[in-house]
Amino acid sequence: MKKILAFAGSNSSTSINHELLLCASRKITRHHVKVVHLTNYPLPMFGEDLEREVGYSETLKSLLEVFGGANALLISVNEHNGTVSAYFKNVLDWLSRIDYTFLEGKKVFLMSTSNGKRGAMGAQEYTASVLPRFGASEILRFTLPSFSENFKEGVITHSELNEALESKISQFEASL
Repeated sequence: MKKILAFAGSNSSTSINHELLLCASRKITRHHVKVVHLTNYPLPMFGEDLEREVGYSETLKSLLEVFGGANALLISVNEHNGTVSAYFKNVLDWLSRIDYTFLEGKKVFLMSTSNGKRGAMGAQEYTASVLPRFGASEILRFTLPSFSENFKEGVITHSELNEALESKISQFEASL
């Protein structure tokens, strides 16, 4: 049984990407899933001056340990203005500064959702392109468009989209 670290890239207390993440994590049955809130690991906005003056916080080191203990990642990213949120980018910036290959050998199931018809595809595309730089491998992807129309009470209500998610999860679990 492998360990999967699951988190949303959003810092919103009402994150729809966190809701999608919880839905997907409940469908994983063959491995252990640990859901974390990145907001439990507060990090200042990255800057080289801050890094030089303060170094790496215990919070950052603790978050890096959480990543290190996982065999795979289940991530749902949100989108701001067609790209990944500054919040999630900041987390990636800090983690990659303390250990550039912090995702070495980790398989990733990358999801995204929004209330728009593209389902935060821009943020997902950016994230899928950058994670391999940090060592991630085999990135599977799922997008849930029009969240408010296709998701109710913790489940995907659109049958074809739900089946697509279940198929991707099965593929992800089998790859671990």
